[in-house]
Amino acid sequence: MAANGNLTGIWQGLYSYPGAFAPVGFTATLIESGAWLSGSIHETAQDEWGDWCEVFATLLGKRAGQAVAFTKTYDGTNGWTHAVAYDGALSADATEIGGQWSIPAVWSGKFLMIRPEGRRATILREAFERI
Repeated sequence: MAANGNLTGIWQGLYSYPGAFAPVGFTATLIESGAWLSGSIHETAQDEWGDWCEVFATLLGKRAGQAVAFTKTYDGTNGWTHAVAYDGALSADATEIGGQWSIPAVWSGKFLMIRPEGRRATILREAFERI
């Protein structure tokens, strides 16, 4: 899959906090239309008291070549309403997006998103081309 491959699909991700906070896994559903990205994110995260809770967010952003940027805005579930900016780069095979997330003037960290189906789809496509 080339770097210009469409990003539409299900992505598994992980973002890390600064310090001793545990990393958080998430599932993102991306829809790419032209240069625009939209979608949703579901994650299990720790609240301010250290309890684990389910939270949901919408995603809106853009892609320019290998540069991917979007804003994740929580929907209010469990009191989460803030927005988080993500800036990353798409891998050459269009199966990974890695970079930095930030809540301006609060904190930031790293993130990685992997599209497991991307590698499998490439292998299947290559296999079918040989038939």
